[in-house]
Amino acid sequence: MPNTYSQLYIQIVFAVKGRRNFVKENFREELQMYIAGIIREKKQKLYAIYCMPDHTHILVSIKPDIAISDLVRDIKSNSSSFIKEKKFVNEFAWQLGFGAFSYSKSQAQNVVNYILNQPEHHKKKTFREEYIEFLEKFGIEYEPKYLFEFYED
Repeated sequence: MPNTYSQLYIQIVFAVKGRRNFVKENFREELQMYIAGIIREKKQKLYAIYCMPDHTHILVSIKPDIAISDLVRDIKSNSSSFIKEKKFVNEFAWQLGFGAFSYSKSQAQNVVNYILNQPEHHKKKTFREEYIEFLEKFGIEYEPKYLFEFYED
């Protein structure tokens, strides 16, 4: 009986509503572990995650039987509820929308390193600069007014 085989590496990027610095260091790792559990429950493979105070980067290997938007919806919805239930932040929400960028297997380790080094990376570049750079690097047409809510970093 034939089977389906795939190799799809996707970096997912999404932001905290209002780009507020709500993800604090004292619960960042617990949040990352919770998100990892959501990804595992959806039977996808997590390679890297880093929750910055105002945005999150994730690299997953995604199977073709799940829509990226469904996975992101579940991650954002469930993690938002988790943050509120744990009383880390009372008025927490993720912004609408997300970025999804595909990579080859040969690029995966570089993306893992990039994600895990987010704090160092953002000493040199704002989230806005980083996100627009992704869009341009991947040749994605965009309307600036429909990007994340960006405030002065």
